[in-house]
Amino acid sequence: MKRFDLELLNTLVTAVEQGSLSAAVPILCRSQSTLSEQVRKLEQQCGVPLLVRGKQGVVPTPAGQRLVDHARKLLALNDVAYQDMQGLLLAGDVRLAITDYFRPDWVPTLLRRIRGRYPRLRLHVAILKSALVEEEVTAREYDLGISMMLPDVAPQPPTGTEQRRLLRREPLFWVAHSSLELTPSEPVPIVALPASCALHRYTMSMLEAHQRPYYIAHSASGVAGMHLALSAGLGVACLNASAVPEGLRRIDDALKLPRLPPVRFHMSAATPTVSALVAEVREMLAQSAC
Repeated sequence: MKRFDLELLNTLVTAVEQGSLSAAVPILCRSQSTLSEQVRKLEQQCGVPLLVRGKQGVVPTPAGQRLVDHARKLLALNDVAYQDMQGLLLAGDVRLAITDYFRPDWVPTLLRRIRGRYPRLRLHVAILKSALVEEEVTAREYDLGISMMLPDVAPQPPTGTEQRRLLRREPLFWVAHSSLELTPSEPVPIVALPASCALHRYTMSMLEAHQRPYYIAHSASGVAGMHLALSAGLGVACLNASAVPEGLRRIDDALKLPRLPPVRFHMSAATPTVSALVAEVREMLAQSAC
């Protein structure tokens, strides 16, 4: 019986999770042509197409998705087996706080991968506002926190070399559903989180500074609620790039809305020195955030 090459399976999984072969290049540290050849070998071995390639990237075929599901389990078992042989089967609790603006579609996959790699890990996760993430990590209520920092907020200096790390920068977009019809002369119906949200306050101040009339059409309790309201065509929202779901379109120019600088996502640790388990989870988060 033929056996799959784990490296080829890892390439397939990474390409699907990142959405394209080009996005998988910096993670796997291989050229795009090499990754394409690896996927071709897998398809030849399986006898069926595994990916549908297009201008927007790649999506798995039904057979490709089945293989991805199998591959994730095989790769997780490989990691566990290697760690066992190295005496690295870490166990314990890790408390993680994340802002819901941070890659909301990707977070469930990321958490599954962490749990698959560390089967003895007890992972405690909370979705909080960025300001609360920082407060709770500083108070050592959580071991690690991922928060969003707005353009006009200077990052606080870390108290340790590894205590705060920049994960990624993302542009901010004004978005709405295609069913929403507005003209530049109309007040903009805004979908946002409550006024306690820093991004809400920032974007409203930008609209006021540019003298762009608006009103709050819907106040949601979280980003998932904003997605529902936007999909229903209730208004316009400002979201970072990774928090924009499919089906929404950018409307910055169409409604003459102010252009906004990018935001930054940081990962903070409760203490400069962390346990081996927290350090491993921190590195996984950092690598997956790229």
